[in-house]
Amino acid sequence: MREKEPELFAEFEAVHQAYKDNGQKSQEEFNRVGGRVLEVIRDWDRRLCSAMGRTVYGQYSQQVSEKFWDLIREDFDQIDMVGLIVE
Repeated sequence: MREKEPELFAEFEAVHQAYKDNGQKSQEEFNRVGGRVLEVIRDWDRRLCSAMGRTVYGQYSQQVSEKFWDLIREDFDQIDMVGLIVE
């Protein structure tokens, strides 16, 4: 996923760090770039789990999705804040 979109994730890393340092100042850019990153992440999550959901291993697809998002949160702990407006 990161290999397919290296520029986007590099930009988001910088914006993510700026958001962690001073959230209000960089919130607009964080939401803008983060929205694009979330689209990519959700696309890969669907790719990973959609086919699995139609097989005998369908019961595990939710756990795989949760593990995938946990791995994302290891690198980007503020990813859940994308789209939120904090005043």
